[in-house]
Amino acid sequence: MRILVVEDDAKIASFVVNGLKQSGFAVDRAPDGEEAHLLASTTAYDAAVVDIMLPKLDGLSLVQRLRKEGVRIPVIFLSAKASVDDRIKGLQAGGDDYLTKPFAFSELLARIQALIRRSTNAAEPTRLTVGDLTLDLLTRDVTRSGERIELQSREFALLEYLMRHAGRVVTKTMIMEHIWDYSFDPQTNVVDVLVFRLRNKIDKEKTLLHTIRGVGYVLKPA
Repeated sequence: MRILVVEDDAKIASFVVNGLKQSGFAVDRAPDGEEAHLLASTTAYDAAVVDIMLPKLDGLSLVQRLRKEGVRIPVIFLSAKASVDDRIKGLQAGGDDYLTKPFAFSELLARIQALIRRSTNAAEPTRLTVGDLTLDLLTRDVTRSGERIELQSREFALLEYLMRHAGRVVTKTMIMEHIWDYSFDPQTNVVDVLVFRLRNKIDKEKTLLHTIRGVGYVLKPA
C-alpha cells in the first residue's frame, strides 16, 4: 500500500511518515500543494493525508483540482480547524475524512485503513488466508498450519501485498512501488532478497510463493 502525505510542517510530516512506514506502508511526502498535485497525478496511491494550510496550493484547492481531473484517491484532511463548518468545507471539497490536530497516530492509521477498505469495497478486515497461511490484519500475526511465523515489517508488508493479490502475478516493479519509497531500479536485487527471506519463513514444506521466471511472483497453493 502506498500513501501520499502532504504536509509542510516538517515535524508533523516526520511523525506521520515514520509511523506509516513502521506500519508497513510505502510513503511519499510533498511539502506543498503544487508538488502534491504532480505526484498524485502521476502515481497510483491507495490514500492521501492532506494538510489544509499548504504553501503554493492549499489542501482544499488541491483536492478540488484532483477531483476535477478524475483522480479518485481517498483523502483524509488534517487541520487545526475543528468547527463543523470547516469539516463540511473539507468534505465538500472532495475529502473523504477529516481529522483535527493534534491527533493520535493510532486514530489516523485506523482512518486511513478504513478509507482504503471503503475505496476497494473491502469488508471490515479480520484476516487474509491463502491455503493454510493466515495473516491477521489487526494483530499482525502470521500463521501457517497453526504455527506462528515471525516477520519483520518489510516482510509483513510484502506478504500482505501478495495475499491481497493471491492467484495473480505481481512484478518486481509492482512490489518495489508498493513496498519501497522509490521507483524501480532494474539493477537492484532488493526484491529478490526480500522474497527469498519471506519464502524461507513461509514455505518450509509446501510451496505457496512461486516464481514466474522473467515475470514476477504469485502466491497460491501448489
